[in-house]
Amino acid sequence: MSQMDPDAVSKAFVEHYYSTFDSNRVGLAGLYQEASMLTFEGQKIQGVQSIVAKLTSLPFQQCKHHISTVDCQPSGPASGMLVFVSGNLQLAGEEHTLKFSQMFHLMPTPQGSFYVLNDIFRLNYA
Repeated sequence: MSQMDPDAVSKAFVEHYYSTFDSNRVGLAGLYQEASMLTFEGQKIQGVQSIVAKLTSLPFQQCKHHISTVDCQPSGPASGMLVFVSGNLQLAGEEHTLKFSQMFHLMPTPQGSFYVLNDIFRLNYA
């Protein structure tokens, strides 16, 4: 684990997460575990099924995330990572984009990949 470049891992994770979100939200289930928690606009949701149910029930079918920044830090002795993302969210049929911020706490799996332990999402209103 210590050989992995946190910046490369976080960049690959962010690309995978948002391309999956934009094309097939149900596919995000594999990135979460039962202990995972999502805070979406202040609402706390725990567990894979509940998180995927929330993400798939959002009131828009199609969207496109445009990432502006990705910052990451190693987190703790368990080789976790904090990933902070900011960008714009374009909803289908909407003229204006919405600014968003999202923080992920990634934890390693025994298989050598990562899962999302914590996920906090906020729209940034001007």
